Amino acid sequence: MRKIFVCGLIAASLFAATASWAQSNTQSSTFSPYSQYGLGVLADQSQSFNRGMSGTGIAMRNGTLVNTLNPASYSAVDSLTMLFDAGLSGQFTNFKEGNTSVNASKGTFDYVVGLFRIRRHFGVSFGLLPFSDVGYNYSTSTYLNTTIGRITETFDGKGGLHQAFVGAGWNPVKPLSIGFNFGYLWGSYTRSASSSGTITVNSLSKTYKATVSNYNLTLGMQWQQPLGRKDRVTLGATWGLGHKLNADPTCDIINMNTSTMVSDTTTFTIKNGLELPTTIGAGLAWEHKNKLTIAADFTMQQWGKVSYPDYDETSKTYMLRDGLLTDRTRVSLGADYVPDATSRRNYLKRVHYRIGAAYVTPYYKINGQDGPKEMSVSAGLGLPLQNMWNNRSVLNISAQWVRSSAKDLITDNTFRISVGVTFNEKWFDKWRID
Repeated sequence: MRKIFVCGLIAASLFAATASWAQSNTQSSTFSPYSQYGLGVLADQSQSFNRGMSGTGIAMRNGTLVNTLNPASYSAVDSLTMLFDAGLSGQFTNFKEGNTSVNASKGTFDYVVGLFRIRRHFGVSFGLLPFSDVGYNYSTSTYLNTTIGRITETFDGKGGLHQAFVGAGWNPVKPLSIGFNFGYLWGSYTRSASSSGTITVNSLSKTYKATVSNYNLTLGMQWQQPLGRKDRVTLGATWGLGHKLNADPTCDIINMNTSTMVSDTTTFTIKNGLELPTTIGAGLAWEHKNKLTIAADFTMQQWGKVSYPDYDETSKTYMLRDGLLTDRTRVSLGADYVPDATSRRNYLKRVHYRIGAAYVTPYYKINGQDGPKEMSVSAGLGLPLQNMWNNRSVLNISAQWVRSSAKDLITDNTFRISVGVTFNEKWFDKWRID
């Protein structure tokens, strides 16, 4: 009965996640004006336990958790375990520019992932993960002169990219594990910029659209080395394939005469105009007595080598341009401490206590200068869940503060709460009759 219940929960979570992300193409899933650049705001693809450590996990290797940040970690799952992890989050954001301040809040269903072992030293994972979000709506108003009057410009965007994946991890020799995640990347975005003029000024609008349906591939490696009886060190590395997405972004230019209400539309299309960058990641983790884990990650996405579609006002053409994007780097540090995971009398000793910090550089430029840099700190708890038939599942809760800022640009401060449940089921144990 419990397996039927968990299977039903998995199906319901997959349906909820798919429905939530499908809705993100019709409603804003983020409120950041910075999502109008590139492919949008890149999503945090870590799980609930990673988020308490600010998304650190390339070198983390634990058979009781699903760690999609490095598919090589899948080989650590034991033979009796079926892992299922689902997470959601809510956030409050304050945007500030000069003396103007705006607040926004939202909640989302973030991810669904699973992991099980199909043979010795070989684990398989699957799930749904976010990739990027586009969602903003704002306007600016400028008074030109008494003849023309006031011009209002409105900017609006919605959509995002998502991925369904299957992955595997293999431990061919004791210290070395390798793995891969192969994903199907899909989604679309619509961005528009329009100006409303007066009777003496024409109205001009630009609408940018693209639909993506392609693949995503990430390879991973981990090398775990014991240091005596109480300590061990794990080295991790990942590599994400950069490639064209076979998407044809379009740009519609609509010029309307406000006196005659006659419009003229010009449509531009760039064949195969969107691209993913090559991504390189490295991580280091130190474990002591199965109680304390300290880990650090470094990731670089080579967006600087990617050309991006842009409408050139001088030549009046829509074309691929270099220099609009820049390499994105992410550095994070996190720690996980559990006083005594085997304690039966003291519940607090079985709780995982987590902290982390991260620093991220932008992957796009705004008017020739780099976008906002991001700094964040986080804390989290891993709370064991117990009942009459399961004592290995965990409720993971994390709180994160993120600040994005750059000179003369909008500053946003975000407080985010993430909640995830990792169901750890014994699905493959065998009955024995004496």
